Amino acid sequence: MRPEGYDHGHGYDHGYERGCDHGYDHDHGYEYDSHSRLAGPLTEAPAAGTPYQVRYVSLLSREPRRIRAVLLMTLAPLLTGVLLVYLVWPTHWVEREGGAKWTVGLDIVMLVAIGLIELFMVVNVVSIAHATMVARDPVPVAPEDDTRVAFLTTYVPGKEPLAMVRATLEGATRVRHTGPLDVWLLDEGDDEQARALCAELGVVHFSRHGVPEWNRAKGAHKARTKHGNYNAWIAMHGDKYDFYASVDTDHVPLPDFLERMTGFFRDPDVAFVVGPQVYGNYTHPVTKAAESQQFLFHALIQRAGNRYRAPMFVGTNNVVRIAAVKQIGGLVDSITEDMATGFELHRHRNPRTGRHWRSVYTPDVLAVGEGPASWTDFFTQQTRWSRGTYETLVKQYWKAPFTMPWGRLFSYTLMLGYYPMTAVNWLLGVLSCSLFLWFGASGTQVAVSVWLMLYSDAAALQIGLYLWNRRHNVSPHEPEGSGGLAGMAMSALSAPIYLKSLGAALLRRPSRFVVTPKGGDASPDRLFTFRVHLFWAALLATGLVASVHLGHTHAAMRTWAVLAMAVSLAPVGVWIATLLKARGKEPVVATSTVAPVSGTPAGGN
Repeated sequence: MRPEGYDHGHGYDHGYERGCDHGYDHDHGYEYDSHSRLAGPLTEAPAAGTPYQVRYVSLLSREPRRIRAVLLMTLAPLLTGVLLVYLVWPTHWVEREGGAKWTVGLDIVMLVAIGLIELFMVVNVVSIAHATMVARDPVPVAPEDDTRVAFLTTYVPGKEPLAMVRATLEGATRVRHTGPLDVWLLDEGDDEQARALCAELGVVHFSRHGVPEWNRAKGAHKARTKHGNYNAWIAMHGDKYDFYASVDTDHVPLPDFLERMTGFFRDPDVAFVVGPQVYGNYTHPVTKAAESQQFLFHALIQRAGNRYRAPMFVGTNNVVRIAAVKQIGGLVDSITEDMATGFELHRHRNPRTGRHWRSVYTPDVLAVGEGPASWTDFFTQQTRWSRGTYETLVKQYWKAPFTMPWGRLFSYTLMLGYYPMTAVNWLLGVLSCSLFLWFGASGTQVAVSVWLMLYSDAAALQIGLYLWNRRHNVSPHEPEGSGGLAGMAMSALSAPIYLKSLGAALLRRPSRFVVTPKGGDASPDRLFTFRVHLFWAALLATGLVASVHLGHTHAAMRTWAVLAMAVSLAPVGVWIATLLKARGKEPVVATSTVAPVSGTPAGGN
């Protein structure tokens, strides 16, 4: 287990276990090289002295059949809104004659719950439709010559395999850059082996170990945190460079990492540039589904952020203007320091130009990293991301209306609203279902045929909009034309985790988490891993049994309860199926003296 509060990212067989030179795996024919140029070819730099701003190309403008997309963007939110209005229309409210006051009260709760569920659905569909309409890619431009760049990654001795650090550093030393470039290892423990590795590879070693002012209990230099490690380096060496490039220790950069990212800094108002996150350990069912789950964020939402010059800061791979991050006092102290830092930068102005700091998201896949390879690691990841969002909403969001342009405030509101809306939606769904199964509560009474028609049409349009956007997928792993059903399922079964995280945030419990292991050594799953999902499954199952005895037999509510229970039990089912499959593949060993085969991928299934 890593020191509490310290994290880089997630849990991939880095490729070094296979003997792959580059740390990312080409054995399966994944097109990493072509996916590193998704934004198009590098364009010529503007003439000397010519003001430059990042140029963009709309994704929608590239489509020859835009009418279909426009229809989906228009009809999906519209019909979802019609369904909302139909369900909560006053003439459809349930009126009980002679009923007890408590039953009337339950009907009102049921009506409010239904209204909020459908309202959140409208917001979600509007968000996707809006992103589809405004998403755009930056036009890559050749970098400036002679910019000073430091390439950084971090290391926690004893908590991360040194072989994984070697793979990352070797990848960094192969990165091309026309100006001064130093590769740094930010070592939390001042480890002798790490020092020797740095000397061997020509990498500069840095450690804040044993320096009290860089190891505080909280704040910018908080001990045992990623942001504290980076901020210590910035304080000591930041002034020597114009930019720092950064990858997590479990990510290996491609050689054109800087060539594709640093050109955008010709625009003086660009504070940082980020790329998508892909998982090189693409072998485990959880890893595959987790990457698919991120499709909407990396393929669409971040590109929509380009419209407002404010895509979100992603800490796994990026390049940062050091002057900008120093202006806000360094990376922000948060469980998700990347999101918090990006939000803070977007509130501030460039003192040289007077304009707000901007950011750029490129769809180019320029680093290959690790993804969660077990349900334990996946739930840990989702807990951390959702909790970080809640912290940003509580601690930072209230400042935005006074300091942030309205366009990017709108964009951030849609992004930050995802986790709390998903969490509350799950709670309201179970609540409304339970109120009917146990008490027969019914907030609205509508014709089943009309409801079914509106609901099925709205759902079909929403799925159609999702599938249409799959053509913009940036993942080099998912097959072309795949529907992303695993990702949709992963999003659905994450809702109970988001709700638990929201409860912890409201109760102000400490932001504690178990850090994902690295180097293919996934955390083991146990039945206890699924305690949250099993709780909700048991609650729903109890309600279904009770409804039989109480005569509450509405087909739609029972169907919803069965579906929600299936969602809750899905990860348990996948876990059991994976265990059975792994046991069926176990080799029969005739003697206990057989030595393990070197080079076998750790955690491979």
